[in-house]
Amino acid sequence: MFANHDGILAGVDETLALLQSLPITVESLDEGAGVSQKEVVMRITGRYGDFGVFETAILGILASSSGWATRTREVVQLAHPVPVFSFGARHVHPAVASVMDRAALVGGATGASSILGARQAQQIPAGTMPHALLLMVGDTVTAAKVYDQVMPADAPRVVLVDTFKDEGEEALRVAKALDGRLNAIRLDTPKERGGVTAGLVREIRARLDQAGFLDVGIFVSGGITPDRITPLKEAGVSGFGIGSYIAGAPPLDMTMDLKIVDGRPVAKRGRIPGLTPSRPLAKRLDQFESRESHGPRSEGR
Repeated sequence: MFANHDGILAGVDETLALLQSLPITVESLDEGAGVSQKEVVMRITGRYGDFGVFETAILGILASSSGWATRTREVVQLAHPVPVFSFGARHVHPAVASVMDRAALVGGATGASSILGARQAQQIPAGTMPHALLLMVGDTVTAAKVYDQVMPADAPRVVLVDTFKDEGEEALRVAKALDGRLNAIRLDTPKERGGVTAGLVREIRARLDQAGFLDVGIFVSGGITPDRITPLKEAGVSGFGIGSYIAGAPPLDMTMDLKIVDGRPVAKRGRIPGLTPSRPLAKRLDQFESRESHGPRSEGR
């Protein structure tokens, strides 16, 4: 298997889980490795009848996961050292949300919002209070106090401040009410009101600092794209929640080619027969058995 574009490899562990019971040998690059166009990322040796039926699934796993990981690495590098959290679960079908979040973690995200995606990576899901909570309670400070009371002691207190009043005013009200227990405020100002801007972040950072809340961070979300990251970071953002940009990543197109059959180099037209040279691939599965050991096979196999 090789990548058709540069990017970050992800989906290796899921692919191995799919193939682990088969009598084949699988070698691959590491999960999270940077790969270049046409570079071999994985090699399977064995009887085609044992693994060929999984070709489409393998390519889909690697392509989609690597696409999400590649997009994540892009924004993580731009945001560094400010952490990036994957907030993309609401932008994809729930059947793949956890896969996307796990790929985002491979790509360098500090945390992910979906429960299953984070747990598959041995992490605790990361998120903040929703606007729905604030709207039902009717007041930001009241909601923040209730949130503080019911959440586990080790859960960060991150409170939305863009629901009812001016964001700067709400940030100060919440910081005073939680009295040292507020980790960060979250800005998710909608486009209808101008969105989250560097100017808004800079103003709130100044107001918090002047009031003595130097340790209260500013977490931002809401359509964050690469061009917005640097200005927001320079304005004082301490964390990014990025959803649609990661979730909307194009797959990192992958191709699987047969290169040797019964020891004979082969290839489709346009490709060079025989094994493609590659950097060292680590052996992941080594359960290959000779054809004779399998006994008779039906023609359908």
